[in-house]
Amino acid sequence: MKNNETLAVLPSMRESFRQKLLRNMYPIIRKLGRRGKNGTVLYNAGYIKPFTSLYELSVTLNNGKTILFSELRGRKIILVNTASDCGYTGQYAELQSLSEKYGNRFNIIAFPSNDFAGQEKAADHEIAQFCQVNYGVTFPLARKGSVLKKPDQQPVFNWLSNKTLNGWNDHAPDWNFGKYIVDENGVLTHYFGPSVSPLDEQFLKALK
Repeated sequence: MKNNETLAVLPSMRESFRQKLLRNMYPIIRKLGRRGKNGTVLYNAGYIKPFTSLYELSVTLNNGKTILFSELRGRKIILVNTASDCGYTGQYAELQSLSEKYGNRFNIIAFPSNDFAGQEKAADHEIAQFCQVNYGVTFPLARKGSVLKKPDQQPVFNWLSNKTLNGWNDHAPDWNFGKYIVDENGVLTHYFGPSVSPLDEQFLKALK
């Protein structure tokens, strides 16, 4: 490619008018959401250890590669369900900022899902391009799948929302951008609803 040439950005990679509008409205949506279920915060007060280890699981990324959770032992992990057409999609930028600033201390894995109001209809390669072009996302994106409690729920989210596996929590994501934190020992410690920003002091404290 010549120096004066640039990579063409397909229309499907760029934010639509609706997506731009939602990005601009994100601070208001987040503030209003804190009053309802999207502001839910749960934590493992008794530091209950899992009955089944997360380290026995793996996740297939949207590029076909696999991450073994056993390889992440000794680091905190943030697991978040995401969507491209949501009022909380602006959190991609916040998660990327978090990754760039503290990425040597933990791993972030996003799980795109179409479970909530059909807000992630795109294919895996389109999701990856959208996230990279509009939010500069460099952390891993899982293959799109279900995060809610139903027969096709992804194994990772089955573990996160089933207390017979993780030890204490039965709470599935309330909406897109529900965030779970697993500590260095594979213990699920927190759930934060979509209206809690990854940059909120409360969230950052949970990562210490």
